[in-house]
Amino acid sequence: MKYVNATAILPEALIEEIQKYVQGETIYIPKPETTYQKWGTRSGTRKMIDDRNRAMKASFKRGVSIDQLAIDHCLSVETIKKIVYTK
Repeated sequence: MKYVNATAILPEALIEEIQKYVQGETIYIPKPETTYQKWGTRSGTRKMIDDRNRAMKASFKRGVSIDQLAIDHCLSVETIKKIVYTK
């Protein structure tokens, strides 16, 4: 997270209004919820996990056992069950 001096970007009247509530503190102003991105979308991690899960489901349908999938993907048997049995 990058910090910016409020005097560099905010109008004086707004700074004075904020100072009524907080002085000399660091405050966080969140993004609007409409600009949120889901976890892993920027880094590509979400796509990687989705691809892995699709491959696991396909392997399971071809007859690979849950125990073997757990070993191959270094995941618990319970996690594999959650992945292969979800729609």
